[in-house]
Amino acid sequence: MRLFTATLATETNTFSPLPTSLDNYKESVFFRPGEHPTDAPRMCTAPLFVGRARAKAEGFELIEGSCFAASPAGTTNRADYELMRDEILDQLKKAMPVDGLLLGLHGAMVAHGYDDVEGDLLLKARAIVGPNCVIGVELDPHCHLTMKRVSQADIIVLYKEFPHTDVVERAEDVLDLVLKTLRGQIKPVMSVYDCRQIQSYPTTLQPMRSLVDRIMAMEGKDGILSVSIAHCFPYGDVAEIGTRVLVIADGDKKKADALATKLGDELVSLRGKTTPTYFNVKAGVGEGVAFNDLPVVIADPADNAGGGAPSDNTDILKHLIETRIEDACIGPIWDPIAVRICFDAGLGAKIHLRFGGKIAVTSGQPVDAEVEVIGLKRNAWQRFGPTQVPVGDCAAVRVGGVDVVLIANRTQATGLELFRNVGIEPTEKKIVVVKSTNHFMAAYGPIAKKVIYVDSSGPLKRDPARIPYTKVERPIWPLDADAKPRGLIF
Repeated sequence: MRLFTATLATETNTFSPLPTSLDNYKESVFFRPGEHPTDAPRMCTAPLFVGRARAKAEGFELIEGSCFAASPAGTTNRADYELMRDEILDQLKKAMPVDGLLLGLHGAMVAHGYDDVEGDLLLKARAIVGPNCVIGVELDPHCHLTMKRVSQADIIVLYKEFPHTDVVERAEDVLDLVLKTLRGQIKPVMSVYDCRQIQSYPTTLQPMRSLVDRIMAMEGKDGILSVSIAHCFPYGDVAEIGTRVLVIADGDKKKADALATKLGDELVSLRGKTTPTYFNVKAGVGEGVAFNDLPVVIADPADNAGGGAPSDNTDILKHLIETRIEDACIGPIWDPIAVRICFDAGLGAKIHLRFGGKIAVTSGQPVDAEVEVIGLKRNAWQRFGPTQVPVGDCAAVRVGGVDVVLIANRTQATGLELFRNVGIEPTEKKIVVVKSTNHFMAAYGPIAKKVIYVDSSGPLKRDPARIPYTKVERPIWPLDADAKPRGLIF
């Protein structure tokens, strides 16, 4: 039995001021066959990682293709996408014949001329391998679950958790289902329900926590093989944006249809009920200061690099400085130039520094202050579940009572190492501000005595009705208040 695996992934914010090129992939995940590290998966490479670990024991040969992935930003350069796509497809042609594919994709990647990158890749892969090859795909729940990709794949499994702490477990599911299909033990059939809504679904909060727990309990029972919820990625202006439910059953399409419909209707009933309360900057910081225990974690989702934002908005930082808040830290602020200046100045130096507020109007105004360089770290990283996320060179500066983490590689806050790399202990701070939507909760949730969400003037608008879509199929809630669910579409 021969299985081919590869990865091509990014999360595209089509409104981002930061275009994505081949260099951005080289800065993140850019592995040719056999080059993938053995310690842990990287972004969207879990199918390769688990396939490599299980191949010998389970009697199949794994043929490794290239793995390309970039941090979220704007639309990928067309020529660069085609170069990476064609490299993987050429590798697949040379690997033929193969019995199955294990593809680690994101699901919200857009390139110039390709609004459905994953659908394009799967269509071309299917043309190479033919109808009898079993194609298994792992996707991020912040994907666009298009009909093109559903029609070309045999098995699609999405991460269930947000934050995405279950990427390895879901890759195991993909491999299990592919192997069982090839061995004739199951006959997977898929059903998709379209809720016609754009919404955020943090699974660390109710009601999503209990819904995910119920879904996981359903799998492997009564002919249900897998259940996935496509949350959608609200900052991708593509036609098939929106929440969808995917159910895979063992040979029984009616059973899959019924469960997809039941869960889809439940999600429709949760419109407006799954997102946390957001404060403005002044109110959010005030709420945190007034709380009588530490640390209080304040999230800045509007400037989340994980959604394609620059991560250099200064709204919260300026408020902390101007109101003389003590025992506070904030990170990450993406500013490679400021990082370099801090390294040039050296640890302990006191310098006048301009930082933040560089990339766009939504970045706010730069901070001009006398700072003390309190921490420096070359080639730093932070944890995100089982993976290591590179943050590049880091510098920590102190402005009054606020410690600021500056980074060279743009990324969101995921692990406590973001602060600890440069000598800041977040558990000892009164206020910890993180630029992230919900991925921070995996590491910061357990230490936080209180979590507050603040809606700054960063580019990731929290209200979808304020996003200037041009391609989205209408009607859809909340853009259209009376939008009805479309129901079963596959």
